[in-house]
Amino acid sequence: MKKYLILFLLVVSSVARAEEGMLIPSLIQAFESDMKAMGMRLSASDIYNVNQSSIKDAIMHFGGGCTAEIVSKEGLLLTNHHCGYSQVQSHSSLEKDYLKYGFWAKTHAEELPNPNLTATRIVRIDDVTEAMLFGTQGIDDAARLNEIMVGNMKTLIEDAKRGTHYQADVQAFDYGNSYYLMVKEVFLDVRLVGSPPNSIGKFGGDTDNWVWPRHTGDFSVFRIYAGSDNKPAAYSPDNVPYTPLHHLPIAFKNRKEGEFTMVYGFPGLTEQHLSSGNLKYIVDKQRPMEISMRTKSLSVIDAAMRASDQTRIQYSAKQARIANAWKKNIGQIDGLKQLDAVGKKIEFETEYVKRANSKEEWKKYAGLIDKMNRLVDEKSTYEFHFNLYVEYLLVGPEMFKLARAMEDLETNYDKYKASGELQKKIDNFIKGADSFFKDYDAKVDQDIFNLLTAEFNKYAEGSYAIEGTKKTGLSEAIYTKSILVNKERYVAFLKKLSEGNAFKKLKKDAGYNLFKECWSVFQKSLRPNAATYSDEMDALLKVFVEGKRIMFPDLKQWSDANSTLRITYGKLEGSSPTDGMMYTSHTTLAGIIAKNQIANPDFELLPRMTELFQQKDYGDYAQDGELWVCFTGSNHTTGGNSGSPVLNADGYLMGLNFDRSWESTMSDYLFDPSRCRNIVVDIRYVLWVMDKYAGAKHLVDEMTLMK
Repeated sequence: MKKYLILFLLVVSSVARAEEGMLIPSLIQAFESDMKAMGMRLSASDIYNVNQSSIKDAIMHFGGGCTAEIVSKEGLLLTNHHCGYSQVQSHSSLEKDYLKYGFWAKTHAEELPNPNLTATRIVRIDDVTEAMLFGTQGIDDAARLNEIMVGNMKTLIEDAKRGTHYQADVQAFDYGNSYYLMVKEVFLDVRLVGSPPNSIGKFGGDTDNWVWPRHTGDFSVFRIYAGSDNKPAAYSPDNVPYTPLHHLPIAFKNRKEGEFTMVYGFPGLTEQHLSSGNLKYIVDKQRPMEISMRTKSLSVIDAAMRASDQTRIQYSAKQARIANAWKKNIGQIDGLKQLDAVGKKIEFETEYVKRANSKEEWKKYAGLIDKMNRLVDEKSTYEFHFNLYVEYLLVGPEMFKLARAMEDLETNYDKYKASGELQKKIDNFIKGADSFFKDYDAKVDQDIFNLLTAEFNKYAEGSYAIEGTKKTGLSEAIYTKSILVNKERYVAFLKKLSEGNAFKKLKKDAGYNLFKECWSVFQKSLRPNAATYSDEMDALLKVFVEGKRIMFPDLKQWSDANSTLRITYGKLEGSSPTDGMMYTSHTTLAGIIAKNQIANPDFELLPRMTELFQQKDYGDYAQDGELWVCFTGSNHTTGGNSGSPVLNADGYLMGLNFDRSWESTMSDYLFDPSRCRNIVVDIRYVLWVMDKYAGAKHLVDEMTLMK
């Protein structure tokens, strides 16, 4: 009897278990029966099909960093508020404060264009491993091997694009154990349709970021436009709304605890295979440095934004970008330590080595762990300093952005002049000065520079320390005289560039000289060393993953996220991440009002929200008298899944994925089914905001509501 009880418990636990893994859509048929056992009523061909329309045709890669989904026959696109935030910010000003009050286009003519914003549909995904490796058998020379594979890749891409308007690329999976061809349709005209105010779209701010319970209406609305032939076209007033192959119907019926959920999107990066030594380095050294650098920047930006509406508008998008990774990293370290992730890695590695030594044909895998950990000890300093320089030069003081542009002009001046491109380059930089300095405050930048330079000097060691950062009076020299911190000086310099001697002035510029000193070390020494370290580690990981698949056939195996289209499935459910803590599976509008009573600016509301709550004017969007705001699912997600549709058993849109819980942020390295939960804004709350709050019911009327 005891034996059968144990068997029963094992079966129950496997059914209730959250599903780890980010699955390649073209392989989804292998998981169809398991997904149906969890409640799905779709077929694999409903989800992914290249011969007829399927759900994949409604999923868009938004701007290359987020996911979006088409929800109407007229190309209406939903994504997260934070994904469209830079576009909303770019259209905002003190006179038109769309960040604070929201924006809603009443007609197509009022929808706002966004230069360089794209939406990409995946046409098909092909396994091209055999074709990529053709002609490489028996070749050990790395240069020759790379030459053959580059040639194979070029042929595959050219063949895929021939006779079409599509684009294509080939992506390596599992460190080069397999390769997939992605054929894409890239739309170039994506317009802003609507965005809620920050008090909805960013409700909770940094206080609630990566935290559950959550009450954030994290959505924005765009529309894809195309040429008269329904194909991608550059922005033109003559373009028309895109007619999609498929759009997602809206799941309007009541939600149930335990019901099936599927996330379809473009997750960015996971690293499940790293060795114990590599993970320890990340937890103990890299992440603390990154957190420290961003803490300094945020201390300046947050204070400046609170003191001035002008600065708030200028720095809102920048603050969000910096703060998002900052808080995630804090939670990630905490979760990895709580779960003893390094210890778990060591346990698995011990078993890996044991199995490798059990068969002669597996002996080649036995020494991999030691090699990887030894490589970390010997060369991780390159990766550490690479990331330190990224935080300082690319995330830190903004005057470095203009310095990079000037460095490019100086380095390639003769080439640009000979090709006739010089004046065009100069004109583009002059034109770009307006948008840069519109959102720039030299005093804020100087305060960031002062703190980050001191922090940089604390971490930079050996040949990667920069003497120029320690000069007396450096900050004052830069922020009173440099062309990089003043629009008039910058534009005047650019206008004289074609005269040929203008670079003499630039060589006396303290800001530019500092950048060049840092950039030279970064480009000539640090980047090559970091790249070599990465290549050496990836070569070991390729063999390690091969051994994992061969020696552990019963282990669930999936390819790390790499910004390609993936599927995860799970259930709508809460969690109990730590002893004595129980998270419910959803939140309601009442929670927003309760948080608003706390004296915290992250929980501020505009009067309209309180009025609607008091009136209990929920329309058809409520469930059992409550308006759901967010819910959690046991889907495996990461960055890039922001904006991904969360679909029910019938493929209807339940909500937009926008975050993970604090306890889940370590899932990029270690997925724990008992605590990892993705956070979703309920589509009914999204539609309620459009309809009741914003008076934009015309957008709801475009959609297909499944009541």
